[in-house]
Amino acid sequence: MSHDSQMPYSITPNAAPIILSYRGKVPNIAEDAFIAAGAAVIGDVEIDTEASIWFGCVIRGDEERVTIGARSNLQDGTVVHVSGQRQGTYIGADVSVGHMALLHACTLEDRAYVGMGAQVLDGAIVESGGMLAAGALLTQGKRVPAGQLWAGRPASFLRQISEVERTRFAQTSVNYVERARIYLSEAKSASSPEGRKVG
Repeated sequence: MSHDSQMPYSITPNAAPIILSYRGKVPNIAEDAFIAAGAAVIGDVEIDTEASIWFGCVIRGDEERVTIGARSNLQDGTVVHVSGQRQGTYIGADVSVGHMALLHACTLEDRAYVGMGAQVLDGAIVESGGMLAAGALLTQGKRVPAGQLWAGRPASFLRQISEVERTRFAQTSVNYVERARIYLSEAKSASSPEGRKVG
C-alpha cells in the first residue's frame, strides 16, 4: 500500500491541556513547564520549573494539594490524586514516573523513580534515590528506602540499586527536560503565522 506524501492533515496550533479550577483553587504552573495536549490539571496543583506532564495524564488536586518539583516528569497516562481532607500527593525534584502509573496521596522524594504501571497508595513514600519497579504495588504506609529497588504486588525489597542504575535513572529526568523543550519550541512554531501544513 502506497502513501501519498501530500497528507490531508495540518499541525494543530495551540493544542491545549485541560486546566481547571476547583472551589476557587487554580493550578499554579511554571512558565517553562510542559503540559501536553490532553493532560488534565485540576485544582490545588503546583508544577515547578521545567517539569513535564505528558499526554493523557490526570492530576486532580480537588480535595488536597498536589506538588510536582522542578524537572520531574510524569509520563503518558499517569494518574495523580489525593485523599480527601487527609493527605495530598507530593512529588519532589528530578523525579521520573513511568507511563500509566497511579499515585494516590503519597510522597515521592527528590530523584525517586517509579516504573511503568506501578501504583503508590495512601501514605506510602519512595525516598530520594529509591525505585519502585514497573507494575509494582506499594501499599498504604509502606516506604521504599533510599538506594533500594522494590518490586512485586505487594512490593517488597528486591535489592540495592547499583551505581550504574543510579546514573541511568538520573539521566531520565535530564532527557525529559530536553524533550519537553523540543515540544514547547515546536508548539510555538506551529502557532506562529509561519506555522505550516504537513506535506
